[in-house]
Amino acid sequence: MSIVVVAGALANKPRNGGNAWAVLSWALGLRALGFEVAFVEQIRRDCCVDAAGQPCPFEDSENLAFFRKTTEQLGLDGLSALICEDDERSFGLTPTDLADLGRSAKALVNITGHWNLAPLFDSVGCRVYIDFDPGYTQFWHAAGNAGTRLARHDYYYTIGENIGRSGCEIPVNGIAWRPIRQPVTLEDWPTCPSLGFDRFTTIASWRGAYGPVSHKGTTFGLKVHEFRKFLEMPRQTALAFEIALDIHPADFKDRDALLEQGWNVVDPHRTTGGLDEFRDYVSTSGAEFSAAQGVYVATESGWFSDRTVRYLASGRPTLVQDTGFSRNLPVGEGLIPFRTLAEAVAGAERIARDPACHAQAARAIAESHFDSQHVLGRFCEEIGLHPQPKKGKGATR
Repeated sequence: MSIVVVAGALANKPRNGGNAWAVLSWALGLRALGFEVAFVEQIRRDCCVDAAGQPCPFEDSENLAFFRKTTEQLGLDGLSALICEDDERSFGLTPTDLADLGRSAKALVNITGHWNLAPLFDSVGCRVYIDFDPGYTQFWHAAGNAGTRLARHDYYYTIGENIGRSGCEIPVNGIAWRPIRQPVTLEDWPTCPSLGFDRFTTIASWRGAYGPVSHKGTTFGLKVHEFRKFLEMPRQTALAFEIALDIHPADFKDRDALLEQGWNVVDPHRTTGGLDEFRDYVSTSGAEFSAAQGVYVATESGWFSDRTVRYLASGRPTLVQDTGFSRNLPVGEGLIPFRTLAEAVAGAERIARDPACHAQAARAIAESHFDSQHVLGRFCEEIGLHPQPKKGKGATR
């Protein structure tokens, strides 16, 4: 059987069910196509923390516990590895195993360039970079920031679907970026019947992992800067809005403003921290409402959230800030973009008037545009991978 290695940050983001689905859907989707899939991750010793967030040894860390639990749940534990890059302590496959794996694997699917450890990286014949952060990646690269880890890949893909096209100001820097959409394994995300429309929800990190990024004198903002424009949604619509929000105590003024405007704010680690918890939260919501990172919006990147993909797959309508994705996807039913507060209010009221119609359209969009069978099938054809016939389901639940 053909082996493909998928690398990404899972243990590095413990108790983050949404990120886990975003990364592991690549592994699950490729496995469903007939590949044998190995999942690998590297972590620094100083990133290892216990359940209280305090530094601790690799073996006792919350990071390792989350990696173990999540890979076991999806049946990926038999061919997976978490490596402490400082001293090569490992869980799962050993560094020696990974050297052998690199020589036999057909490709390394390197999400955000996460994996750079030899000898696996050096020995794989085909290395594919998957960009989850369009704008950040290219602006950092243009500034000479080696942290993007773009070097020595054979193919470059980005979820910024408009990069390289007119109207998108993100520089390509001599790289032939190819567009790709976030895949979802639909068997893991069945349509969930609605018991009646109750509330708009989303899951978010208020400031995200990165600070503002600048390019040619322009500084691009964060999600907080965009979300503040739409704080009035509950009062403007008289509908219920909830956000599972990772927000630092120093941002208490923003948290207070959300509460004053009528938002319900819940803890994402408790409500969406695992695979099942994240899926349950999404599937029991009425619809999604969310703003986007400022860099995605201002550059017209075409970025589309993996979280929103899973709302769509669950048959949950989505009302999300337009990043230029409306150039590429069907909008108006099931998926409604907005740019202004007035457009957001109108979109929320439109969904609330006929949630069943929008729910059906949402699932149809997921099936037509984000099904991993289509997205990753085309991806494999483009890079010359030849999957074997599917044998059974893509994941265990």
